[in-house]
Amino acid sequence: MTAPTHRYLSLGAGVQSSTLLLLAAQGRIPPFDAAVFADTSWEPAAVYQHLDRLSGIAERAGIEVVRVSVGDIRADALDPAHRFASMPLFTLGPAGERGMARRQCTAEYKIKPIKAEVRRRLGYPHPRRVPAGVAAEMAIGISLDEIGRARSADVAYMRNVFPLLDLGWRRDDCLRYLRRHGLGDTPKSSCVGCPFHDDGFWAALREDSPAEWADAVAFDRAIRHGSARANAAGQPLRGQFFLHRQRVPLDEVVLRPRPRKADSPSCGPWTCPHDTPVPGGADRGEVA
Repeated sequence: MTAPTHRYLSLGAGVQSSTLLLLAAQGRIPPFDAAVFADTSWEPAAVYQHLDRLSGIAERAGIEVVRVSVGDIRADALDPAHRFASMPLFTLGPAGERGMARRQCTAEYKIKPIKAEVRRRLGYPHPRRVPAGVAAEMAIGISLDEIGRARSADVAYMRNVFPLLDLGWRRDDCLRYLRRHGLGDTPKSSCVGCPFHDDGFWAALREDSPAEWADAVAFDRAIRHGSARANAAGQPLRGQFFLHRQRVPLDEVVLRPRPRKADSPSCGPWTCPHDTPVPGGADRGEVA
């Protein structure tokens, strides 16, 4: 296979990928043809504000920031006409059984649109076959302390590379670098209604972003009996879905925030800290 001539960055807009974009903009690592942000349309406002800031930095360095999307994950989940890409929601069965639903959202709303954009830029959009030997390099923000998540791409037309590993940088190095360049407030990227949020996130959302908190509370209430499509088809969940692990309505949870680790990662397309497959805990009817 010939060496890739296209270089892209998977831009989750969290600490590590923001560091890679800044390093490229400053010429400390080779530039990218584009930084690709997969937009679920349900990131916190702080993430979109940070993405706009990154876009300005990238534009001045001649790096394109492109936003790709397959839809609005929140709206799609509540749309009876839309297929439900299962989220890792907490389940409570009819007899009190506790489990979690399958997680398909990262693959559907983050990885899928990035792959589609890479294929398009290579000149072989789906369903055209990408010829052997044609590939793009995809830089992923995995630092030394997360090396266990560095994996090869699962398609032949992409080669995953990890510049932070080449530099020997850990997440703390990224945080120091961002602080030195005025980006010390880089947020952690994730959907507003991600079930993996800890109590510290929920408490901060309730206190600092009441509109987003109300949005999450309303979503939690709306998904209680499964996907809108399954319910419309007469296949309600045999049990209940919840956003919080206590398995009570979000606005009734007694939040107990704990000190957060400064090095806890965001949820990027290939860097979700919860990327171990979640065992299916929901009954039939969770996915239409």
